[in-house]
Amino acid sequence: MTTTTDVAEGRSVAPLTARDFKGPVDPDWCPGCGDFGILNSLQRACAEMGLRPHELLVVSGIGCSSNLPGYINAYGMHTLHGRALAVATGAKMGNHEMNVIVTIGDGDGYGIGGNHFTHTARRNVDLTCVVMNNQIYGLTTGQVSPTSSTGMKTKSTPYGSVEPPVNPITSAIMNGATFVARAYSGDVRHLTHLIKQAVKHKGFSLIDVFSPCVTFNLDNTHAFFKGRVKKLEDEGHDPSDWKSACEKAMMWGDKIYTGIFLQRELASLDQQEPVLNEGGPLGFRDLGLERKHTERIIQRMM
Repeated sequence: MTTTTDVAEGRSVAPLTARDFKGPVDPDWCPGCGDFGILNSLQRACAEMGLRPHELLVVSGIGCSSNLPGYINAYGMHTLHGRALAVATGAKMGNHEMNVIVTIGDGDGYGIGGNHFTHTARRNVDLTCVVMNNQIYGLTTGQVSPTSSTGMKTKSTPYGSVEPPVNPITSAIMNGATFVARAYSGDVRHLTHLIKQAVKHKGFSLIDVFSPCVTFNLDNTHAFFKGRVKKLEDEGHDPSDWKSACEKAMMWGDKIYTGIFLQRELASLDQQEPVLNEGGPLGFRDLGLERKHTERIIQRMM
């Protein structure tokens, strides 16, 4: 069997499979939920990249999607609604050598977490943000979300939503994200490829994933997307052309594009922070305080 080298331990180890990234509990999503495809893709991507579970941290917020850290074999944090990107930023700056992936929903990431979404992109924090976009609030049983289409009837909009939906792709591009992609959870192979590219990219990576809610969103179904999604790479799109990226991101009808809209090289936040340039990750450094001082601080916080 071909082996790989475990950098942390300095020894040869057998390569892992997607099954090795299976978490301690089974998903409790509704049968047919698009989130299963995202979990499957993430596990496959980690195995294909040769990652080890201790090299990965998965951070989530609140919602159906945000239960994912419990379903994958890695470090995980289930945080607050809309605050996953802020927590993940702190974790990344504490150990900038860790691979940090954020899994959130559209309401979580673009609604209450919209402020963090904007500034994480602006700062170009080296995170991979996978948004499980079902275009509705699923956990709270079907209210309109920031990505719900105009006219969509939900429990909170029984006569149809009068609000225009947010466009995550154009928003991410304008806010400064350096890797912006879209996927459909029903195409596991394509999504796996995009996750691998996003994790390898140095900087803030967004993958907005259409993840149909089979229980509460009967408009944007698997059948809806299967007949409409088209891959950008099949049409020769240039990911360095931000104008073309925005134009294609705004198309919504018989043709909806998936793939990498924009990718550019720009120094990430940890690369720009002088204190991180030498000495290794902050989390492994000595505090620089005498023991009596650290004990005093701890006592004051208790």
